[in-house]
Amino acid sequence: MTRYRDIPHPIRSGIILLDPDRGTPQRIIVLQFNPDTLERSLSPQSAGDSSDSGSGGGGAGSGDRNEALRLKGPAEESWKFTAELDAADQFEVPAPDGIHPQLAALEMLVHPTTAQLREAARLTRNGSIEISPIEMPLTLFTWGGKRVMPVRLTELSINESAFDVHLNPIRAALGIGMKVLSVSDLPAGHRGADLYMAHLAQKERLAAAARGGRLAELGLGFGRGL
Repeated sequence: MTRYRDIPHPIRSGIILLDPDRGTPQRIIVLQFNPDTLERSLSPQSAGDSSDSGSGGGGAGSGDRNEALRLKGPAEESWKFTAELDAADQFEVPAPDGIHPQLAALEMLVHPTTAQLREAARLTRNGSIEISPIEMPLTLFTWGGKRVMPVRLTELSINESAFDVHLNPIRAALGIGMKVLSVSDLPAGHRGADLYMAHLAQKERLAAAARGGRLAELGLGFGRGL
């Protein structure tokens, strides 16, 4: 007879906010339910492409023929998925605010804090000539142990579908879009760049484990060439 404690708990996907200097976690957001589907897209950074060279060119893909097989850097990778929150299945203790706290934690991924905004305003009042954009914590998205990557949120849409008597949301679906940050996006030596290299190395290990095909399976022979 199978006992409940013998059933392995599923690994959850989630988001980790790291201090970019010390690398210590500042917040860990565990997604309540793993999304049913993931939409991933990869756009190669081909050196030979000159799609924005003007109407006189050959359009997308035209460019220097000597650069056709060269890459300028890692592919630009983006992810999209839908996450769900449901107070009825999440809380073991009373939740007077519904899922407001969980929604706010996700929304703060795309907002600076009030302290950061006040500091920027103070510098402006003091006549600072140049004010650097506000730096957010380093954001990691995790999908199991084989996919841990630095990301930047590019989209966050929230569809609240149920409320309690105080109009606190108790059920919502969130459309989340993110761009994977590569060494092309981060400065050399940045902790995020090191984490991206580890993510790419994991892809290389997985690719090496894939079974290689044979020319015969493609209906081709091998002589002096194809």
